[in-house]
Amino acid sequence: MSYVVVGGGLAGAKAVETLRESGYGGPVTLIGAETVRPYERPPLSKGLLLGNDAPESVFVHAAEWYADHDVDLRLGATATALDRTTRSVRLDNGDEVDYDRLLLATGSTPRPLDVPGGERALLLRTLQDSHRIDEAVTKDSRVVVIGAGWIGLEVAAAARSRGAQVTVVGTSALPLQKILGDEIAQVFADLHRANGTDLRMNAHVAEVTADAVRLTDGTTLPADVVVAGIGVTPNVALAADAGLDVLNGVLVSSRLATSDPAIFAAGDIANIDHPLLGRRLRVEHWDTAVRSGPVAARAMLGEEVVYDRLPFFFTDQYDLGMEYTGSAPADAEVVVRGDLASREFIAFWLVDGKVVAGMNVNTWDVADKIDALIRSGSPADRARLSSPEVDLSELAA
Repeated sequence: MSYVVVGGGLAGAKAVETLRESGYGGPVTLIGAETVRPYERPPLSKGLLLGNDAPESVFVHAAEWYADHDVDLRLGATATALDRTTRSVRLDNGDEVDYDRLLLATGSTPRPLDVPGGERALLLRTLQDSHRIDEAVTKDSRVVVIGAGWIGLEVAAAARSRGAQVTVVGTSALPLQKILGDEIAQVFADLHRANGTDLRMNAHVAEVTADAVRLTDGTTLPADVVVAGIGVTPNVALAADAGLDVLNGVLVSSRLATSDPAIFAAGDIANIDHPLLGRRLRVEHWDTAVRSGPVAARAMLGEEVVYDRLPFFFTDQYDLGMEYTGSAPADAEVVVRGDLASREFIAFWLVDGKVVAGMNVNTWDVADKIDALIRSGSPADRARLSSPEVDLSELAA
């Protein structure tokens, strides 16, 4: 049996690691479009930009790990076509790699800023992107960040921490409003304003010039550096061209199998039939990559596995650290335990009287309990849920 992984990111790296840890000793090939070995992406907008993480710390494995584990690591190689009949992958250099089982972990691509001059905006996805931003942002820089989501706010926090003058442009009334809802989004708005960031909300970019960003209302924002964080698009062209079922990602079963039983998908591109949530879900976060890669590898080996991990993500901005578990609409009912003003709290999102998501802010060692509470499906007692005196484990009855 020959196992091939297309995608040299975290999901792909953890998949080949799992293949070897599971005892498989046959051919394993990992194909990555970048020229550097697989690395983790959260430090790109957090520790690396803040200067807290050493450059070598971002890599998933030591440089020698791949050779030591007999993994054929092909870097700087792009898969251009997939032939499901011959079970082969064609690369941009003309090589063809045969497979018996194939994992697609091709990740996603940042959306470009589609306005005049938009190509001037720096994007953040790769290690090289992070280096560009690192070199561009100094304590004297005027930085305009376009996009008030997680990446935009993390870049803004890192730039402000360096002493730069920072403006964030967002299209909604509050940063993260479409994800967290008004009450909790306000916490992040207050955090950034308290740290000197100029938030320009309900705003749209008309043009990027050599030294400014012009908004549609005519406002001109001086800018030495422009960074755009306006979302990503899953890289599904390879799968779609091969005739796999694709809709907002590559459609996969709960064991991460595609419509072709010899092909699996993991990470950003996997639109998973989630057994716990009872609906499809595609998540673009570190935890999904690190968890789904190994599950896909075990499924490729023929093991009976199910991916039922709840969505999980985290952020660090200034003195705020948080973890979010679950999945909830932004307009869901919110119950808060703790104090929003001091930014030490847990927020719970309820749908039909049950907790479907929770976010712990500067409150630690509770993510597993929140996960268990969501999984229990227990009706929420709002008074007990909001009381710090009640241990969360008591609520997951």
